[in-house]
Amino acid sequence: MGDKSPLIVTEEQREGLERLADSANREEADRARGILLSASGWKSREIGEALRVREDTVRSWRSAFMREGLEAIVRHPAPGRVPVKAEAALAVAGEVLALPVENRANWTLPRLSDEIERRDLPSHFALAALGGAAQKGAMPASGPATR
Repeated sequence: MGDKSPLIVTEEQREGLERLADSANREEADRARGILLSASGWKSREIGEALRVREDTVRSWRSAFMREGLEAIVRHPAPGRVPVKAEAALAVAGEVLALPVENRANWTLPRLSDEIERRDLPSHFALAALGGAAQKGAMPASGPATR
């Protein structure tokens, strides 16, 4: 199946897509980048390879964008219960990582987990929440990576 359907992006949509392409939410940013690349003439296969998603996923993004515009790109909450514990763990991580570099420890996931537990959040979910958030790009920037 080829990429035959034309993707028309208005200047206003392009500006919105460019803003969303810089989103802290990786999935949202990838959808926006995928649409921008598609509008530039890239094929679904090429976009999928570049963004490490399936070709069908790129087609789904394009179809949703054609139906809904920018609303299709904006982050939608995942179905199911709100991840209260994970959000609490991320809030603690955001606090400690927002401190000026000279005023904070060399934070690692286990150290963050200990800090979360110290603040009365069980560390077994904290470490998992932080690890998942770090993989998705939801963690605040903390300077150079350390091991």
